[in-house]
Amino acid sequence: MSSERDVIAGGGSWTIEDILALATGGARVSLSDDPQWRERVDRGVEFVDDLWRGNASVYGVNTGYGFSLDRRIPNALVEELPRQITRYHGCGLGRMFDEPATRAILAARLASLARGYSGVRWVLLERLADFINRPILPLIPEEGSVGASGDLTPLSYVAAALIGERDVVYEGRRRSAADVHREIGRQPLKLAPKEGLAVMNGTSVMTALACLAFDRASYLARLASRITAFAAIALKGNPGQFDARLFELKGHPGPAQVAAWIRTDLQRCLDKGGEAAGRRLQDSYSIRCAPHIIGVLADAMPWMRRQIETELNSVNDNPIVDGPNRTILHGGNFYGGHIAFVMDCMKTAVANLADLMDRQMALLVDPRTSHGLPPNISGASAERAPINHGFKALQIGTSAWAAEALKLAMPASVFSRSTESHNQDKVSLGTIAARDCLRVLDLCEQVAVAALLGALQGLDIRTRRAELDPGLLSEEARELSAAVRRNVPFLEEDRPMDEDLRWLLEQARAKSWRLYEGGRP
Repeated sequence: MSSERDVIAGGGSWTIEDILALATGGARVSLSDDPQWRERVDRGVEFVDDLWRGNASVYGVNTGYGFSLDRRIPNALVEELPRQITRYHGCGLGRMFDEPATRAILAARLASLARGYSGVRWVLLERLADFINRPILPLIPEEGSVGASGDLTPLSYVAAALIGERDVVYEGRRRSAADVHREIGRQPLKLAPKEGLAVMNGTSVMTALACLAFDRASYLARLASRITAFAAIALKGNPGQFDARLFELKGHPGPAQVAAWIRTDLQRCLDKGGEAAGRRLQDSYSIRCAPHIIGVLADAMPWMRRQIETELNSVNDNPIVDGPNRTILHGGNFYGGHIAFVMDCMKTAVANLADLMDRQMALLVDPRTSHGLPPNISGASAERAPINHGFKALQIGTSAWAAEALKLAMPASVFSRSTESHNQDKVSLGTIAARDCLRVLDLCEQVAVAALLGALQGLDIRTRRAELDPGLLSEEARELSAAVRRNVPFLEEDRPMDEDLRWLLEQARAKSWRLYEGGRP
């Protein structure tokens, strides 16, 4: 993908969208030329160097790490210490983060270090920017971080790649970092005192994942709203349940926005003359209360954005180096509690979307609740109906994915474990919460595309029976229906649907469909 813009590291604040652009290759990163900022970076490096060479004790520079802080490092070994921390934290397991997540992690770490309070040199900032732009992507295992003292183990794979150790992905192939350094004509970096700790001791993995999760959750809220509109039409629902006056009286802006989205899709259709005949007073909760359910996530998104972006732009390592004022601040800015809480909240709200759409699917397939649709919304002819089972198995799968999402909604942040000889005796588990949230998003997206297919099947059945004029759908709704039907035909005879679902997932995750203009989230 060609670069569309530059994201400037140093001085200014970054947004979630900056991380997303860098994660997808839609932007390049460059370092600020602001002289005041550059002076702060230089003076921080000089101050750290003056301290340890003058025999002053600085945590992680000439002391051991964590519980071992009372271990004084001889000056002759100080410059070897950063390499050691990268090596002994090389114990991550699990799957490797994919390319967008890895680029986001690199970008989030650069955003923090470039604040100028971490005592790192220009060359380190330049190398991180270069890793993002080329890209050279360290292979980072997903598992092994407790989220305080930061994301030590996964970020050790970033530090190791900088010094020419472990493996990276470069030009689409897994390579040793040392070989890639040679190929591009650069010497691996020798980390200066404080730099190993500065790269590793921060919240950048969980924060990067939170940025990716935020983007997906925002799109899902809109997709769930359109699926609700489709399901309401297919079930001959009552549009009065989405009347703006109801939501003005409730007062929460999120449900009001969701109801407004839904009204744009179904108002023209269900308000059309005879199609209102026999309309029920009230639908089941998964239709009637859908704006209230989706609206919880919609209302939470602005708050979540503030928390994520605050963390993204924070100085989140330890110790903090204030070079101009020649001050070292020892603290706990590496603690990932805010991201942990956001991710625990987000996955709960998203899991509720999975449950909502699973229940909508259940209404569609059950002739007792579908208001005239065939069992399992099968499109088979009368002669073939006895051997066709339509969406029966897909509804089972939808329930399985929803159940797994609900199971993962248990908050991770309350499961703190005391570790590292009780120095890290209260930890955030923010990275686990973020990984759980991404998995819940995976599952909810699977439920969504299944529910989308089910709702469109119901709409098509109504259209074929001349019970519905598809021209009465909103333009965007017709666009989405046509886009799906170009690749996934109406289900008449039973067929395997896994490839259809995989294609739909690709479209949803690429945000290929236009889903309402304006409004939150």
